[in-house]
Amino acid sequence: MKDNFTIVISCAGMGSRLGIGCTKALVDICGKPLIIHQLELLKDYDDICVVVGYQADKVMKIVSDYRNDVRFAFNHDYKTTGTGASLSKALVGANEYIVTLDGDLLVHPDDLKEFLALDHECIAGCKPSTDNPVLMRIHNNKVTSFSFQKGDLEWTGLAKIKTENLVAGDTHVYHMLESLLPLSVKMIRSKEIDTMNDYENAIRWVKNGYND
Repeated sequence: MKDNFTIVISCAGMGSRLGIGCTKALVDICGKPLIIHQLELLKDYDDICVVVGYQADKVMKIVSDYRNDVRFAFNHDYKTTGTGASLSKALVGANEYIVTLDGDLLVHPDDLKEFLALDHECIAGCKPSTDNPVLMRIHNNKVTSFSFQKGDLEWTGLAKIKTENLVAGDTHVYHMLESLLPLSVKMIRSKEIDTMNDYENAIRWVKNGYND
């Protein structure tokens, strides 16, 4: 049966905070670009859109060499916009649900499979672990707000939302979700890469079989 969702991987950004000169989707994790790790976990899903911007040609070649049925969308304003702008480029023609996945996120394989199998709108959260995280306040197992100052879980960038409920924007995905709150939350094990410390932690995590 065809999936009722479109998976959108947003990897248009420059990865400035990481400071290694490439978009974070292309950073090496145990011998493979991060985006290949993601695509390996998504091998059983048929509707994937990768949003590119910075180093678009490199990203597209690596993705297409691995899998030839992935479609691409372009965020040409990647220098001045956020992940919300990238997600917005993929809304037209999407399935009933959109699954948002940032190009700098590694998710435990079991947790990603469980999340994709959900039949309702949901946001994925994790224990705060990265440098300068966006936090989520949780009440009755629902996300009630996002904040940089105070929260119970870290926003991971992973969410499953009905496409018709998403209004295009040019900042960040969590800004697009604020008007939809409260939304259900599911805990996942994940590593987001923003800084060099995050990057080193992610490599250790994968080497250790997705365990801390």
